[in-house]
Amino acid sequence: MKYRVATPSLNLRDFPATQDNSKILIQIPFRHTVKLIEKTASDWWKVKLLNTEKEGFVFSKDIELVDETNQKSMDIEVPNFEPGTKASLDSKEETYKPIGDPSIPFRDLTNLESKLTSIQNIIKALDVSKSFRYQKDASDTYCNIYTFDYCFFAKVYIPRLRWTDTAIEQLEKGNEVALVFDETVRPFYSNYIYDWFLQSGSEFGWERIDDVDELQMKVNATGGVGIICAKRFILNKSGHIVVVVPETDTDKAFRKDGKVIYPLQSQAGADNYNYFSEIRKDWWDNKDPEKGYAAAIFYYHE
Repeated sequence: MKYRVATPSLNLRDFPATQDNSKILIQIPFRHTVKLIEKTASDWWKVKLLNTEKEGFVFSKDIELVDETNQKSMDIEVPNFEPGTKASLDSKEETYKPIGDPSIPFRDLTNLESKLTSIQNIIKALDVSKSFRYQKDASDTYCNIYTFDYCFFAKVYIPRLRWTDTAIEQLEKGNEVALVFDETVRPFYSNYIYDWFLQSGSEFGWERIDDVDELQMKVNATGGVGIICAKRFILNKSGHIVVVVPETDTDKAFRKDGKVIYPLQSQAGADNYNYFSEIRKDWWDNKDPEKGYAAAIFYYHE
């Protein structure tokens, strides 16, 4: 039987948490699929992460049964590597994996104050303006990697990887497929993340928002996560994606007549900013056929 993570993230432990020597093996992302091995007498069930050899115990009330009789293509388990030891802020190795640095905090979901404080700490720790992982080079910029990292530590899901067509064929037959970068999984770039939000975002807790004023208001009020994602006219050119973040005492959105015109954002790209608003104006509304964007969308996750 397959189950899916029903909380923002879920700890996989080596033993049930009722035992004093239990330790966390990894944090499983929202909607990641696990295979049930054993229902124990307690609320802690033994499971296996699909497409890996990793096994452990999870709290049974934080997972939900997958209806395999009505499984759609979007229900195929999302591909996620575990945080990598080579994935770091000082390197461009394993940028397809989450960063395995225990000094980087996760968003604390306890209350509004803890969310706001921990988001500021995430931005400070990732330090996109200086970290080598996100610096542009001759071949690429890294807006999608920074946004993925930010969302990972904020405990919300966006895709970094997608299955290849061959892998999907096997998954649809009920087979497990090993995660092998550039063989069974490939990167998800911004133009395709745009499509993913429209097709699957709501399945992962994302809510589409009409304008940046509402988006900034919701992010401020809840300590949530905002996204602006723009798709190019020319699809072989990079789209762009940024996070919209809660305002701080020193960093603010730009308002006109009390309405947010340019929200407070954080990005990697041609230029990297821990925080910015007015300096790039409404970049997503640039309609230049060569340099601009065909469309942009705004999304929010609590």
